[in-house]
Formats: sequence, structure tokens, C-alpha cells
Amino acid sequence: MKQFKIKTINAIAKEGLVLFNERFAVSPDEAHPEGIVVRSSKVDLAAYPELLAVARAGAGVNNIPVDEASEKGICVFNTPGANANAVVELVYTSLGIWLRNVEKSIEFCQGLACKSDEEINREVEARKKKFKGEEMAGKTLAVFGLGKIGVGVANAGLHHGMRVLGFDPFPALDNIHHLSSEVILARSRKEALADADFISVHMPLNKNTKGYVTEKDFLEFAKDGAVLINYSRGPIVDEDAVIASLASGKLRGHISDFPSVKFLGHEKILVTPHLGASTSESEENCATMAVRELRNYLEFGNIVHSVNFPNIETIPTVDVHTRLTVINRDQPGMIGMISNMLGSEKINIMNYTNKSNGTVGYNIIDCSGPVPEDVQNKIAQQEGVLRVRVIPLEIRGRVN
Repeated sequence: MKQFKIKTINAIAKEGLVLFNERFAVSPDEAHPEGIVVRSSKVDLAAYPELLAVARAGAGVNNIPVDEASEKGICVFNTPGANANAVVELVYTSLGIWLRNVEKSIEFCQGLACKSDEEINREVEARKKKFKGEEMAGKTLAVFGLGKIGVGVANAGLHHGMRVLGFDPFPALDNIHHLSSEVILARSRKEALADADFISVHMPLNKNTKGYVTEKDFLEFAKDGAVLINYSRGPIVDEDAVIASLASGKLRGHISDFPSVKFLGHEKILVTPHLGASTSESEENCATMAVRELRNYLEFGNIVHSVNFPNIETIPTVDVHTRLTVINRDQPGMIGMISNMLGSEKINIMNYTNKSNGTVGYNIIDCSGPVPEDVQNKIAQQEGVLRVRVIPLEIRGRVN
């Protein structure tokens, strides 16, 4: 029975690691991994020539060179929604701290430590008005990005008594099904921003979203005196645009989970040290999901929650001897080419499943007998084919 070599990078919650069975050799020191489980460290794909898949225990994959992975036929997974509750709770914790001047009031109280109770009471009553804040209820919240986190933030905004608008140019239907019907879906950024007291950004970092929040076409449409919240990724927000908007009064505050030289020490900016997913529950959920995704791919070739390959799952029947997977660029004729090559070698296809995401095609071909190495090599050498893998089906079933 083949044993897969797994490398862990960063501390991965033990609740996830225990899901690796005897078919997996897991170590942070593995030099030639076929699978990697990682949190936030950068992954150098060139260092691992045998690598088949990377599972990111978290939502963002900016620490993984996804385009390079696709060209090498390496599947990249993430764990959408596993950390959603942690981020949603912190958004409202931080907004509450900012609105009620909690941070400054705590500093004030700490400064009273050397005084008597009588002096403390006198100082508190005399100076507490300096920290008077405001409530969330009755305000308008605009949420940009309606993934699992954005949907959670939007729904929670309703529970805090706010009017909530959501904007996502390409919403996933599964996420929208969980969005409250009371959330207003804006038709444009301008519409979402026009009346928003609070603007909360929740989108993945990629070439299309880097610098998404800038002065032109975003902050220029914001209501004067709005508060901008960023618990997605730092580069999504143009720091210079935020600083300028704070100076002009277009923004009256910024809450960010991403410290920087320009943000630290600014009196109108509240910064936390990338704590969005930093809860024991979130880390356990992310690790558990990442391990299950990686196991299912390595053992059966099934794909769930990939950021660069199409999602596809099939259950092998008892008559299937070998599962062949082929990763290719999305171009015409691939299915016919693969089928014809197998047919010419008298290899019987029991089931053929193909999916594409518009860039990469993924094929799962279940065969009644073995697929010789020379046949694998012939397919791998065809133009447009990125990777070929044979999975002997020594066991049946799926990962729980």
C-alpha cells in the first residue's frame, strides 16, 4: 500500500493532523513531500519537485504562488468558511472598541493605579465624558465581498440594529443562500458607499483586488465621516489613500488587522496584529478541513475547495482497478485524445468525469485494469497536458 509523504509548515492544530491515517507519513521535516499543509508561511514550490497538492489552513492563499502551481499541475486548496465566525466576531469587537473609545478609556484607567479609591472615583466622574462614544444601532453598514465571512458580517449587522447593504460583483450562489433577505444587495460600489457609516471589506487578495480600496472609484463615493474596516488582506487597501482620506475628513477612522509603518501610531487608526482567524476553534476548523481536502485528493483524486482546479468528486465502484487523473490546460479535444489513447491500448474505461474552470481541465478516468507506465507517459507528453497521475484503488470509500 502506497504511503503519502506530508510536510507541515507552521503549527497545524492536532485535531486536523490526527485525521491522517496509516497511509500518510507526516513531518515538518519532510524533504520530498507529495502534500503540504500550511498556514501563513510562504511556500517555495521549486523546492518540492514531487509535490502534488498544497492545503492552506485558512482562506487566503497569497502565500502560495497559485499560477505557478497550476502550470506544474499542483492543486491548491483553501478552507473557506472555517474561520468565518472568528473574523465576524472580531470585526464587531474592534468596531465596538473604536466607537466606544474603549482602548483610550482603558489607558486612562491604568493611569489611575497609584491613586486612592476616593481619588479614582473623583477622576472617573470628572473625566469619563471625554470617552463618550456612539452605538452601532441605527447606522448603515456596507459590506464588500459576500463570501462566507462577508455574509456573516452582513447578517450580524442586522442583529446589531443596522441597515446593511452588500456588494459583490460575482457572488457565489451557495453563499448568497445564507444571506438574510433583509440585506440590501447594491448594484454598484457607488450605491453601497453613498450612505454607509461603516464600510467593511471581505474579499480574497488577487491581482483584481489588490488596491481595490483606493481614492478613485471607491473612497470618493463614500459618505463623509465613514469608518473603513479591513479584515481581509492588507494590500486590498491603498494605505496612502486611507491616510489622505483621514486627513481630509472623508474617513473619520480606519480599523485594520494589518499593522504597517504608516498606520501604527495614527490617532484615527485602530490596528490589531492579524488576529482575524486566531482562535483555537478557527485553527481547529481550518486544520480539519485542510487535512480532509488533502486526503481526499491524494487517495482518490477528488477535489473540493480548490482555488486553481475545478471541484470534482466521484466514488469508484467495486469493479474499478485503477483511477487515472489528467490535468490539462482548458483546450478542445482533450477528452477525445485521452479516451482514444486508452482505447488503443485496450484499456477499458468504466467511468469518465471531466470538469473545467475555464483555465484548467481535470479528468478522472476509472479503468477496469491497470494503466501501464508507458501509456501514462504518452498521455503526459501530449500538448496541453500538465500532469498525469495513477491511483491504484487499494481501498474503497470516501473520507468522512
